Amino acid sequence: MDQAVGPAAAVLKHVEEIITTGGLKPGDRLPTERDLAAATGVGRAAVRAALQDLETRGLVLRHVGRGTFVAPDETALPDGAAHQPSPAEIMASRLVLEPELMPLAVASATGADLAEMERCLRGGEQASSSEEFERWDTALHHSFAVATHNAVLISVSSLLINARRQPIWGGLKRRSFNPERHHCYCTEHEQIVAAVRERDPQGARDAMREHLHHVRRVLLGDHL
Repeated sequence: MDQAVGPAAAVLKHVEEIITTGGLKPGDRLPTERDLAAATGVGRAAVRAALQDLETRGLVLRHVGRGTFVAPDETALPDGAAHQPSPAEIMASRLVLEPELMPLAVASATGADLAEMERCLRGGEQASSSEEFERWDTALHHSFAVATHNAVLISVSSLLINARRQPIWGGLKRRSFNPERHHCYCTEHEQIVAAVRERDPQGARDAMREHLHHVRRVLLGDHL
């Protein structure tokens, strides 16, 4: 895990230790930036740099106003699962869930939730690779579930994140990624967030459904 140097490296080492020795599981919250700074004897800027590095590599999820959480285990399967879900299964599940949670996100989103959506938008726009964009894309879509403040929907969203952390999904996204598509996805994401910001539940639902249908056409080549 430790790739940085200097103060940030000390934070990375400490985080690795508290995850492995502290028994933290995917979804568990890490100590605050202040606590990490105190524990490692470094400044808050170094802590933020370390957490940004971990987020970029998909090892933690950060949510403005809520904290930093251990990312889902990409190798884990739900109890009783016999196989990794196919991309078609993933997209079918996303189309059932994500558009329909948007009205609740619109009704419940706080200022911190909107700030997190904006942060993920900017990260996705600045992404320079398929892998980096996928991490920001995942974080943005999860931020909509988090904005519902509904523990069940947040847990289901985490399961979808798990499903997306598999080679076949990553391969499809990587092969379909290009500057034009990157721009299109970012524009669609902006439209979804704009609808949440404007408290437009139907607009948010429609924008999410249109976006996911576009993703499905790109990845699977169908028009369902």
